[in-house]
This record gives sequence, structure tokens and C-alpha cells, in this order.
Amino acid sequence: MPFYTMPDAEQLFVREYGQGQPVLVLSGLGMLSWQWAAFLYPHRKNFRFIIPEWRGFGASGNCKIPSDLDAISSHWQDVRSVLAQLNLDKLMVIAYSMGATTAMHGLHYDHFAQHISAYLHIDQSPKISVDEAWAFGLFGSRHQEFIGILQEISLLLAQHVHLGSIRKLESSVRAALAALWLRFIQLQNGHKLSLKSCEFILNQPRLQGLLLPTQRIDYMLWYINNYLYHREDYRAALSQLSCPVTFFSGVQSRLYPFEGQRLIAESLPQAKQVLFNKSGHAPLLTEPVKFAKELARFLKEHHPAPSTVNSFRTAI
Repeated sequence: MPFYTMPDAEQLFVREYGQGQPVLVLSGLGMLSWQWAAFLYPHRKNFRFIIPEWRGFGASGNCKIPSDLDAISSHWQDVRSVLAQLNLDKLMVIAYSMGATTAMHGLHYDHFAQHISAYLHIDQSPKISVDEAWAFGLFGSRHQEFIGILQEISLLLAQHVHLGSIRKLESSVRAALAALWLRFIQLQNGHKLSLKSCEFILNQPRLQGLLLPTQRIDYMLWYINNYLYHREDYRAALSQLSCPVTFFSGVQSRLYPFEGQRLIAESLPQAKQVLFNKSGHAPLLTEPVKFAKELARFLKEHHPAPSTVNSFRTAI
């Protein structure tokens, strides 16, 4: 489980286990590499899993934020650096949520498609923003309401970023943050958590992780601004994939409407879509048995014969 030196000299943690066909696993926001173990570890005899932990989380928690890059651009640069150091050419990719956005960024701005032998895309839209040409971005018809909440949170955090940690905020500021974050939670899943409960949790340092993806103000602001200002459209980038593609989609997802994922899956002749009818954005949590079964099917179907490993560094 080594650390890899990134282009800016920061040390990024990458969990690795197994042997055989390499599989790059790109996690969602706030997800740690060990959380994949129940689904991936049983397949370690045939696959070598490579799971980076994003800056600000887990063992990569102390990696500094690049001054000139948004979160997705930074993540792709980190992924690219790891793969170059591993000297890989062909690999399978499992990408979930923000990890899928990172993979699509590599498709769009680099030559990542030519290195993917099979791709699993888990509940993510190819375009986060919503406009007249795309109605299936983040929160769909309620996208502008979501953007309004993010703008308020971003402004609040920016005024206090010098404090470093959420726990150092004055109680009145934490109360304001709790109110905004509760609106976000309710928009996401209709959670019935009360404002009083939300304020209580944010006032308890040990409990803050139950609500917030990170307790670092700078990282939280970085990620929020990424979703607030992200305008990329990766639909054309996905069309570059000639390898087998599988989409896992939560039919009940409020974050990324299922209809948009269906349209993208249908636009790729070599793609298939697996529906999780009881799930929203996190089928690995809400339907773990089915998720494990379908993930095993994906791995088995695309387990190739051994091939020559060439240099990823020179190919990109």
C-alpha cells in the first residue's frame, strides 16, 4: 500500500492488492479505498486492484490542494501520474460518481480511451450542469436550487477558510452551515433530519464526519466549488470508447436522473446497462448483494488473456 509522488511532490496514497489483470478503481467523493474491499477482495487471485485515495481523504488527507487546478483536473493529473509510475498500458476501469467524472476527464483531455480494456461506469452524468441541451445533470429539474445552496455554502466557507477546520468555526457560523447543509441533504434524499439534530452533530467534532465529506474547510470549499463551476460536457468523450462498457444506474437516483444515464448507455453500441431499481446514487450501499453479483459478472466477462505490458508513460 504505497504512496506515490505526484507532479507537485505531494504523496498520494494508493491501495493495491491482488494479482493478474490490473483494474483501476476510482471512488466517489469522500469514499475511502477500504470501502471497496467487500466487493473486490474476493477477486484478488485474478485481478490486481489499484485504488487511489483522493486528496483530502484517508491516507491522502494531507496532500495539498494545487493552486491552479480544480478538483477533477487535479484528480486526473494524479491518476495519470500513478499509472505512468506503474508503467501500465491496458487496464480495466471501475469508476463511481466523482471517480467517473475523473475518468471522463481523462477521456476528454487525454488519450485514456486507448488504454481501457473494459469500463464500468457507476451512477454518474456525463454533464453535471443543466441547460436547454441537457436536462439530466446534477439534481435534474432542481439543479438551480442546488446551485443556489452551493453558492451560499461556498461564500460562507470562503470567509472562514483561514481557520482550517470546521470545528474552529464560531457556534453561530456552524449553525448557519448546519442550516445550509440540511437543505442540501433534504434535496439529495428527502432526509427527515431536523435542523436541531444537524446543528448538534456539527457542534460535536467526533460526529461531524457523519454529515460532512471532510472537516477541512479548504478541502470542502475546493470540492464544492468544483461542482458549482463545473461546465464540462463529456458525452462526446464517452463515444470514444471502443471497449466493452457497462453502466450501473440507480433508478431512484435524485442526484443524477436515471433517464440521462439510459440515453448515454443507449448511444454506445457496445454498452449495456444494469438497473438497480431499489437504489438511488449509492447502489453499493442500498443493494450490496446485487452490486457484488453484478460487479463479479463484469470482472469475469472481461478477464482477458495475459498480454504484453507497455509503457503508459510514453503512450499518453
